[in-house]
Amino acid sequence: MGQTVANHLLQRLRGWGVENIFGYPGDGINGIVAELGEAEGPHFVQSRHEEMSAFEAVGYAKFSGNLGVCMATSGPGGVHLLNGLYDAKLDHVPVLAIVGQTHRTGMGGSIQQEIDMHTLYKDVADAYVQTAMVPEQFPNLIDRAIRTALSERRPTAVIIPADLQETDYSPPQHEFKHVPSSKPGLSRPLVVPPKDEVRRAADVVNAGEKVAILIGQGARGAADEVVELAEETRGGVAKALLGKDVLDDELPFVTGGIGLLGTRPTWEMLRDCDTFLMIGSNVPYAQHLPPFGKRAVQIDIDPNMIGMRYPTEVNLVGDAAETLRRLLREVRSRKGEKGPERWREGIEKSVREWWDSMDQQAHVPADPVNPMRICNELSPRLPDNVVVTSDSGSAANWYARHLRFKTGMRGSLSGTLATMGCGVPYAIGAKFAHPDRPAIALVGDGAMQMNGMAELITVRRYAGEWSDPRLIVCVLHNDDLNQVTWELRAMGGSPKPPFSQDLPPVSYAGFAQSIGLGGETVDDADAVGPAWDRALAADGPVVLDIHCDPDIPPIPPYVETDQLTDTSKALASGDPDRFGVMVKGLRTKLQEFTSPRR
Repeated sequence: MGQTVANHLLQRLRGWGVENIFGYPGDGINGIVAELGEAEGPHFVQSRHEEMSAFEAVGYAKFSGNLGVCMATSGPGGVHLLNGLYDAKLDHVPVLAIVGQTHRTGMGGSIQQEIDMHTLYKDVADAYVQTAMVPEQFPNLIDRAIRTALSERRPTAVIIPADLQETDYSPPQHEFKHVPSSKPGLSRPLVVPPKDEVRRAADVVNAGEKVAILIGQGARGAADEVVELAEETRGGVAKALLGKDVLDDELPFVTGGIGLLGTRPTWEMLRDCDTFLMIGSNVPYAQHLPPFGKRAVQIDIDPNMIGMRYPTEVNLVGDAAETLRRLLREVRSRKGEKGPERWREGIEKSVREWWDSMDQQAHVPADPVNPMRICNELSPRLPDNVVVTSDSGSAANWYARHLRFKTGMRGSLSGTLATMGCGVPYAIGAKFAHPDRPAIALVGDGAMQMNGMAELITVRRYAGEWSDPRLIVCVLHNDDLNQVTWELRAMGGSPKPPFSQDLPPVSYAGFAQSIGLGGETVDDADAVGPAWDRALAADGPVVLDIHCDPDIPPIPPYVETDQLTDTSKALASGDPDRFGVMVKGLRTKLQEFTSPRR
């Protein structure tokens, strides 16, 4: 009996080093699933929903640096993958989607579960999407999809009709219009900018006295070079949300995040700098970057992302680490110079005061637990090799502002799509990428009800395969779609409408216990720290169900007048929580001005 197309597909994936396929079965991929049962790999990870399969593939790719692979059946299965794949596209993550299709004889006949998959995937997988029609198209389809995903850091898709999967494989021949392929593998070129452009960039940097550096996930392999640049220029370093884990927060010149989820030291530094360097970041909010008119340099590996967020003077397309090494040869040291040293001293003072105020804000009384206290207590307890994921929503505020990462820690969330529901599956993907590392997911109760509870079943199923079985899901339980509630107030001037914002109460710890996981309910602020200690010492997955106060506001570092006006209008219009919001919001903001100064 000859090799089937499905068997050849799995063999090719193994050749590329693919260890896991995150998916959900269906008759559109029966041929592949049947071969998986007989093959030596890859390992099939069954989620509870195809969207979770895609998120798990994204989480795996983000934390491993390798290709993530997800798989779904024809029709509804392929539709369900889309949200996770758009997350990969917008955050520049390499993911391959393998999607089933109806039999070739039925295509175009409006039969059950037939969708024009090629057209459906043409946007999300615009880098490469192809529908296989004959065996001879393999292995080229798979090889090209993988090379494209890895080289362009984007999702790609291969659509395989169900009957073709079971057809005997025959390789492409040395014939007209046959397309061969070569051995799996990808040689990545080292991209560096021209010397004269590096010198121009150095001239800009050397002319400045108040240097501000913004790094994103594209600087992940260049942490040492970023530190050296900051030391030589006496500048400070801010971090985009996806670059939060790039640089150690214990460094005194690291100002933290940018934007609405950012910090006051970052806002002040970018406001007052005279020279701006953006490295490996595609922050989409120009209003949070320095006022136009500053001298600026951008470094990015992707020429499509150059010069589109700020009117930069010099744009360097290249690998961040190698480009910075070449730039550093041309940058003169400003150590000991009065102006740059005064600038650095001001940055470090602002950072110290900010962390003091964050601690004070986390201890503002709340009913029952201040949500900031959750991350405030976790931060000093983070294991050195931890992987942290955050869902979208108010949880992302506290993740961004209160967690202090050290070198070796990893963390991520849905940065650009900002989709709900990714926190738990990201953590599952992280555990398959690093089964020997503890993982923590910070999840709002809205996202938990959306799909996190179901995916706890996946956690229970696979925890025994992880050498370190610790996966802590921390639910910020406030029975409110809290981030949207605050957006309604601050951006729409609308009081909270309970009919759309209130959530039905659920015991998340109780649900975890009912399926055999650890679960603990916390409704006292002083119990938060000990609860983290117990969860981190556990010998298996744990759900911490922490009841927190929805009236604690996620106040940005700089409150714009229109946001303050809209919030005041919303509260005056009969917001049901107006009294608690006003009192606790005032107490929280005051901590920035009353915390001890060093």
